[in-house]
Amino acid sequence: MSHLSAAARARTGLLRPLRAPLCALTLATLLAACAMPTHPDSAAPAPDPYNPAAVQLLDDTSWELTSWLNADGTQRAIPHGDNGEPIKLALSTDSGIRRASGFSGCNRYMGTYAIKNGLLSFGPLAGTRMACPNSLGGQLETAYLDALAHVDKTGVQMREPQQLQIVTTSGATLTFTHRSP
Repeated sequence: MSHLSAAARARTGLLRPLRAPLCALTLATLLAACAMPTHPDSAAPAPDPYNPAAVQLLDDTSWELTSWLNADGTQRAIPHGDNGEPIKLALSTDSGIRRASGFSGCNRYMGTYAIKNGLLSFGPLAGTRMACPNSLGGQLETAYLDALAHVDKTGVQMREPQQLQIVTTSGATLTFTHRSP
């Protein structure tokens, strides 16, 4: 014999067909509550890499030259130095002064840099004087340092992969990829 009243049995009988849909709705609600929220900008197109505000993010960063597109559209080979070291650019404010340094294919270089009106520019760059006449890095070094001396446009892409683009006054585009110091 059941200890439920006739009214309770009637209510239970009415709710029985709704049990499965109610369970499914409850489960769906719980799963939706656990979903990872998305940022409103996550589907937005990538910003213009020549955004002057993004250039301000260059302080205290390190970069590796990964692509060099000549003004005529041809790709220039990017060799590593004789010891396998890539061409690098580091921008530091550790001393309270904006200092640029790196490896240019044969020698190490250093100097100052400035960021003004969305443009990265370099002061005179000094370097070590190792002789690397037959190496590919040594052959690229003069052109690389000349490119840094003639920056026309600077672009920064802070989304992955983080990249710095330097367009020279002659129209060449040097692309650097962010590296940990």
